Amino acid sequence: MTFSPSGPAQDSPPASAPRGFSAELRDALNLRGLLLIVGVFALQLGFVLSYIGAFHAPEPHHIPVAVVAPAQVSGQVVKQLNALDGDPIDARAATTEHWARALILDRTVDAAILVDPKGATDTLLVASAGGPAVSSTAQQIARTIETDRHRQVTITDIRPPAAGDGRGMSSFYLVVGWIVGGYMAATILGMAGGARPANRHRTVIRLGSLALYAIASGLGGAVIAGPLLGALEGHFAGLWALGALIVFASAATTVAFQVLWGVIGIGVTVLLFVVLGNPSAGGAYPSVLLPPFWRAVGAWLPPGAGTTAVRNTVYFSGSAIAQPLWVLGGYAVLGTAVAVTASTLRLRRDQLLADA
Repeated sequence: MTFSPSGPAQDSPPASAPRGFSAELRDALNLRGLLLIVGVFALQLGFVLSYIGAFHAPEPHHIPVAVVAPAQVSGQVVKQLNALDGDPIDARAATTEHWARALILDRTVDAAILVDPKGATDTLLVASAGGPAVSSTAQQIARTIETDRHRQVTITDIRPPAAGDGRGMSSFYLVVGWIVGGYMAATILGMAGGARPANRHRTVIRLGSLALYAIASGLGGAVIAGPLLGALEGHFAGLWALGALIVFASAATTVAFQVLWGVIGIGVTVLLFVVLGNPSAGGAYPSVLLPPFWRAVGAWLPPGAGTTAVRNTVYFSGSAIAQPLWVLGGYAVLGTAVAVTASTLRLRRDQLLADA
């Protein structure tokens, strides 16, 4: 019995009976929770498989190389390079050194061999800012070939990474940060307001909030990479715009997956952007050094498209960024369209079920 200060005595509520271990176990490990754990386990193994599969044995495959040589030997050198075991080189003739340099800087080729008909030393032109691993591989191949031909080769790097960019990895890390920020922001909004927005208006509000976040995130990344650290200087406005596009592409795609599949959509985002996207992005190893699967998908995923767009904007005057921009724009537009359309159709379905 308890006594209220303003009334008669009242009975105390009965204490709940203690639950057994098996009952608590069933509540803690229900079917939905177990299925989610299985999904996380699969993502974990997929992460290990994807990264080790992409990086454990890099091999050159059709590295585009220009050959500048006298007409009487040019065809022979091109044929020799294209006949190498494993097809590491995709050689083509170029008439002048100026042309070869232009092909490297507009990203048509990764290297160029200048054959000196009057001496025993040839020159290999590379642009290590486009991918140090490719330049190093091209140098190794060139030295092997020149040794077989009893000639020497000198290396000229016509576009090295900036002093603050180390081994040219800043573009990749910047894009990874933007991608992570985009899908994490969308995920957190989903956790706070329900993975599936309640209606189309909520979806539009969520996407609008993420667009503002993308603008701020693009600005922050550009400030850090440029003025603050000096890693990627001289292209502040371009990096800001690219960052906003990359972040929103990541966020809009995540929202679309959440609308379609709820919390499972977050796992699909991680699979697409982290498990598959990061190792195929061309950061540690550009696509010409990756196995066939990663080489095929890298350019069509936001991490790869973003890395190429940032790297070519900073170091190659914006050459060869049309496809990456189309890819990123496609994820942004399609993600938005799918999210809004799916939430509208879902609301209509729920209304029909309620009226039935």
